[in-house]
Amino acid sequence: MAKTIPYKLIFFFMVGLFFLFMVVRTSLSGPPTTPRPSDVERSLRELPPTKGPDERMTEPSGGPFIVGNGIVEPKDREIQVAGEVSGRIARYLVEEGQQVEAGAVLVELESSAERAALAAAEADVEAKKAELSRVAKGLRAEDVDAVVAEGEAAKARAELSSGTLERTEKLAKGGGATVDELDRARRQAAIDARSADAAEARRKAALAGSRQEDVLVARAALLGAQARRDQAKAAVDRLQVKAPIAGEILWVKFRGGEYYNTQGAFPLLVMGNTQQLRVRMDADERDVGKLRIGAPAYATLNAFPGEKFAGKVVEIGRRMGRKNIRTDDPAERIDTKILEVVVELAEKDRLVPGLRVLVFVEVERPATASARSL
Repeated sequence: MAKTIPYKLIFFFMVGLFFLFMVVRTSLSGPPTTPRPSDVERSLRELPPTKGPDERMTEPSGGPFIVGNGIVEPKDREIQVAGEVSGRIARYLVEEGQQVEAGAVLVELESSAERAALAAAEADVEAKKAELSRVAKGLRAEDVDAVVAEGEAAKARAELSSGTLERTEKLAKGGGATVDELDRARRQAAIDARSADAAEARRKAALAGSRQEDVLVARAALLGAQARRDQAKAAVDRLQVKAPIAGEILWVKFRGGEYYNTQGAFPLLVMGNTQQLRVRMDADERDVGKLRIGAPAYATLNAFPGEKFAGKVVEIGRRMGRKNIRTDDPAERIDTKILEVVVELAEKDRLVPGLRVLVFVEVERPATASARSL
């Protein structure tokens, strides 16, 4: 009977053949870094230069320049206007491109509950004002006359009761009045005398006016009502977003009915003073020593090919930092340090904030040998 070959032996035999094949193939393929002829031919092709804000920075003819990428911005930069509190947007009162004055209301958040609280607080203030006026002025002339008349009537009743008591006492001595009648006369005389004293006290108080303590209490109540009114008004004002400066509305993010969150990533709108445009340029650290305030400069951009937008350097940064503007140039260095330079442009009608430009700042020519000898 013939012996059968085990399956494990067949499996290991096939694995060995596979590894032997791979070793032979690797040894015959040559070094892995050797490029193929087709790859070499493809790498030698020249591609046309791309047009865009990432064009290579080249120094133009006519003089030494500092060249750097920049971005157009409003005077004093853009302002991202945010609200003090979160809430549903009731309405926008402005639109993109609109010029506004400082303090103008830009956005209103939903404020129906806060306005109702303000109306109630204002009504409370008016009530407290009337109370203070009443306390400070005291009783009216008619009320004072009535109090005086009541006092005189009480005094007359007291005199009448006193006379009745005297006559009753005389009659009681002669047996003409009983002990009970004498007792009632004495009690009535005492009651009328106390009523006369109370009426006299009210008369003096009416003539003297309100007490100082009552006036102070009423005035304090008015101050408290005014404070609550101011608090309610501040709550309403917080739901109105106002313009911090005079400028142009550049970007509106939300729409009426949407919910705005102060912790979100976007502001309610962006605005800036576009009456004067500037370019914030990244100057390489190698050119820091050549910069100067007032140096002539110009900017170019692909939106207006062949045009130069003149300007001058108005601000030089005081601290080195990282690049603000990145291009699509694969050869660009992103680890270099830059210094921010602000160039004020003469043109403002055709440019808009956010445009990327290429800035050329003129450098002073070095003095010649003959000029230095003089």
